[in-house]
Amino acid sequence: MHVGSFVLAAQFPGQGQGEALHRAVRSAEVAEEAGLDAVWLAEHHFVPYGTCPSAVTLAALLLGRTRRIRVGTAVSVLPTTHPVALGEQAALLHLTSGGRFSLGVGRGGPWVDLEVFGAGLEAYESGFPESLDLLVRWLREPSVAAAGERFTFREVPVVPRPSEALTEASGPEVVVACTSPASVRLAAERGLPMLLGMHVGDEEKAEMVALWRRLARAAGRSPEEVLGAGHVSAGVCQIADRRTDAVETLTKAMPGWLKQGLGAHVTVDGRERSMRDPLAYTELLCGLHPVGTSRLCADRLAATSERTGVTRFALLTEGSGDLAATEENIRRLGAEVIPQLG
Repeated sequence: MHVGSFVLAAQFPGQGQGEALHRAVRSAEVAEEAGLDAVWLAEHHFVPYGTCPSAVTLAALLLGRTRRIRVGTAVSVLPTTHPVALGEQAALLHLTSGGRFSLGVGRGGPWVDLEVFGAGLEAYESGFPESLDLLVRWLREPSVAAAGERFTFREVPVVPRPSEALTEASGPEVVVACTSPASVRLAAERGLPMLLGMHVGDEEKAEMVALWRRLARAAGRSPEEVLGAGHVSAGVCQIADRRTDAVETLTKAMPGWLKQGLGAHVTVDGRERSMRDPLAYTELLCGLHPVGTSRLCADRLAATSERTGVTRFALLTEGSGDLAATEENIRRLGAEVIPQLG
C-alpha cells in the first residue's frame, strides 16, 4: 500500500493566493520528510478552489526540491492543452527526476477554460480519447505522426525520448481520472490505471475497479497487467486524538472553502449547474475517508484497500486551511498511520 498527499493549493476564505501556494509547496516538502510515498497535484483555472493553474509546473518545482518522493499530477486537464506539449513536459520531468514523475490526466469540466484556451466545447465532450491516445503514443514511441479530427501533423521525432528502451512500459506512467463507465472503459482498454475521486465511497470504487478489470481483460491485457494496475483513490485525511476533534476541524474550515471555490466555476455554454451543499459534502467526506484517530485512519485505509483492490491513496491533508495544522497532520500521517499499514 502506498500513501500520498493530494495537494489542491486551496484558497480558504480570507487567505491570499500566495499563501495557498506556499502551503502547497511546504506541505509537499513535509510529505517527503514524513515518509509519504507521493504527492499528487491538482490543476484548476480561474477559481479559488485550487490556485495551481499548471500541475506540471508545480511538479517541476517540487521534483527539484525533493529527492525521494514521487510527484504526480491529479490531474493535468488534457482538453485545454496540446497533448504533445504535455507529453514533452512529462518526458522532461521523467528523465530529469530519475523516474519520479507520474502524469495524471482528465477531462476537466465544461468550464470557461475551454473558451479562454481556444479548445472549444468539443474538446471536452468528444475529443478526450484522441488527445489521450496521442499523448500515450508520444510517451511510448520514438517518433509520432497524427491524422485525427483535432490533431494532424507529419511524423516528427520525440525529443527528449522518455526512455531509450523501445518497450511498451517505457516512459512515465499515465493515470486517468475516471468518474463514469465510459472513462473506465477508456482507461481499461489502454491498460492505464485509474484515479478515483474523493466524492465516491468504497462500494462504488470497488465496482469501478471490477469493471476496469473486466474491460481490460476483454481488450487483451495480460492477467499480470490487470491485477498489477496501480489505481489511485483520492480522499481526505484529518488526524486527531479524538474523531470528534478531527471532524470539527474539517467542518469548521472546509464548507467556506467549498462554497467559495466551487461556486466560482463558470460554464462555457451557459448550462445550469448544481452545487453540493458545502457542509453536507464535508460531512460526507468525513464519513467516507480516514478522519479521526490514527488507529481509525489506518483501519479505514486498510478496509478501503481490501474492499476495492486499490493500492495507492492520494489524501487531502490541507482541509484545516492552516499551514501549521497541515504540517502536523502530514507528520502524524507518516509517523502514526503508515507504520500500522505494514
